[in-house]
Amino acid sequence: MLRMMSESPFTASEPVTEIFHGVPVIDPYRWLEDQNAPRTREWIKQQSGYARAYLDAIPGRDGIRRRIRELLDVETYDSVEKAGERYFFRKRLSGQEQPCLYMRQSHDGDDQLLIDPSQSGTGPYTAVKPVRGSPSGRLLLYEIKQGGERSGTFALFDAENRKTLPDVLPRGYLRGFAFAPDELSFYYIHQQLDSARPFYRAIYHHVLGAAFEQDREVFSAGESNTIRLGMVSDRDRLGILVYRLADCVRTDFYLRPFEHDALPAPVLLDADFVFSPRLIPGRILALTGRGAPNLRIVELRTAKSSDLRWHNVVPESDARINQWCVARDRIYVSYIRHACSHVSIFDLEGQKVGEIPGSGEETIRFLGSSSNDELLFERESFTAPIGIFRHSAHVNRPEPWARNSAPFDPANYRHTRVSYPSKDGTEVPMFLLGKNEVLSGGSHPTIMTSYGGHGVSMTPQFSVFVAYLVERGCLFALPNIRGGSEFGSEWHKQAIRRNRQVAYDDFLCAADWLISTGKTTSERLAIFGGSNSGLLVGAAMTQRPDLFRAVLCMVPLLDMLRYHLFDSAILWREEFGTVDDPDDFSALAAYSPYHHVRPGVAYPATMIVSGDADGNCNPLHARKMTARLQTANASPYPIILDYSPFRGHSPVLPLSDRIEALTDRMAFLSEQLALLV
Repeated sequence: MLRMMSESPFTASEPVTEIFHGVPVIDPYRWLEDQNAPRTREWIKQQSGYARAYLDAIPGRDGIRRRIRELLDVETYDSVEKAGERYFFRKRLSGQEQPCLYMRQSHDGDDQLLIDPSQSGTGPYTAVKPVRGSPSGRLLLYEIKQGGERSGTFALFDAENRKTLPDVLPRGYLRGFAFAPDELSFYYIHQQLDSARPFYRAIYHHVLGAAFEQDREVFSAGESNTIRLGMVSDRDRLGILVYRLADCVRTDFYLRPFEHDALPAPVLLDADFVFSPRLIPGRILALTGRGAPNLRIVELRTAKSSDLRWHNVVPESDARINQWCVARDRIYVSYIRHACSHVSIFDLEGQKVGEIPGSGEETIRFLGSSSNDELLFERESFTAPIGIFRHSAHVNRPEPWARNSAPFDPANYRHTRVSYPSKDGTEVPMFLLGKNEVLSGGSHPTIMTSYGGHGVSMTPQFSVFVAYLVERGCLFALPNIRGGSEFGSEWHKQAIRRNRQVAYDDFLCAADWLISTGKTTSERLAIFGGSNSGLLVGAAMTQRPDLFRAVLCMVPLLDMLRYHLFDSAILWREEFGTVDDPDDFSALAAYSPYHHVRPGVAYPATMIVSGDADGNCNPLHARKMTARLQTANASPYPIILDYSPFRGHSPVLPLSDRIEALTDRMAFLSEQLALLV
């Protein structure tokens, strides 16, 4: 039963008008962009109190919390990194707030605890994660984060003597790292927080035990906010990547022997295509989009004339390459084909020698950096949680390494695939997941999400969020809308930049199809999404508020006229465009969710989730959108902001916070969709 809420907190409107290419645009809540201003903090406090008054009063919260705890408070493994014969990884035992760092001496060895973040004395928001092991496995670079911040502190752990070394890179962004072959020094690209020169791009060499002030600069790309650096390495060479951000990304690639007096030599300059190299002894392999929209793997060879030759190793196919990894004398290539993962195995000359067997209805993700002899990967499906496997030329079939558990019985559930016509007539596939009886027919409460951007493919994955809802009779719908790469690069390109509305049309047509076929009704349909998917559901609810009963919009972009001005969002210029270009402006203004909130419109119940620590999708989007929706809304449904000072884009909050956050979201959706709890 709908509970009427008290009036939402008042938000002062202080309109700011800007002129874009002759078009005036009014922004009434620009003042909420100032995160640390006293009145912004007071506004957040009032919004938090308003949200808590609603969420805490939802009937059945205790039962929801119990089930969420059962699903989340399980033993988990992730972030496996192999170095030498050692495996470094994160493991969380039931009852622990944060995962700890562990090590195995061999694939079947015991799990040995190395670092427990709860012993750091800095509280439950401290999280650790392995980043890179040294060639022998003697040293481990690991990251320390506080809450959901993008930045971190980077430290070295001596695995043989079980101690952290004093060579610590302070809080900032690590853009590249390589151990020297003798493991007595390392090379790094580090952007320190509050640096006096935040846009200076350089690579430094640090000798273990020396002061960082003594580090030697080995390469500089200059000082500019439109330049990024990256690194790759093998046992003899350092590969240096310079990315220049213009209307498209242009890449330079240099090689430098590890000897101290060597100068970097240019290999490739001003490449305007995807270029991602790997160094293996005596050779340069690269994933590239040069002449291959779905990508191919090549070997770069320098002729005597100094001309660069591109030798095909793994040619382009009908499916886009998703990941690739070199392990000893094997190249593993993961493709997304028809929204599922397929892995082919090639030798170093490009001859196909096998495949990793799979169900064809799962997601596979490669783990860690290329090891010396094997591939580590995760495998999951809609009903099976993540399992970690290893594969090599000496292992005929994938060998289980670890498996995450979940108290969820897959026998009661199944999924199917359907398709529906989008606005332009294109047939768009969609996964449907639910209990056997739900998929057999009838109208049911339904939850739907997708992504629709950056070439990210939506494939079968296990989600506690979804598991809880389908247990309670929901139908889960996952349309493979354009903007992803489920059907190759063209599927992505059809919804990029000025064609962004195509992705939103695909999503809205999925909702229309679910309703017109009798699978649900608008009063029983909820949508959710985060990050770019938060933008998707924001666009959907402002364009067709009549279609949805509830919207869960997490860590989103929503003001698309100003998104590029904050943090590192300018990196997404190729994907979205910016208002600097008149044609881009017209496209952005036509769908920017914040600018399409209209007074007097009956909007769905909406829960917007964000927090101070989000350095990807700046929380100003969530704050401004909440204010505008609350002021404009004519429906009796709640518009609330779930906001935390610790929440960011990184999923590293402690277990208790994750349980409470997911309890809030499930309580919100359960009440709006009238689910039994």
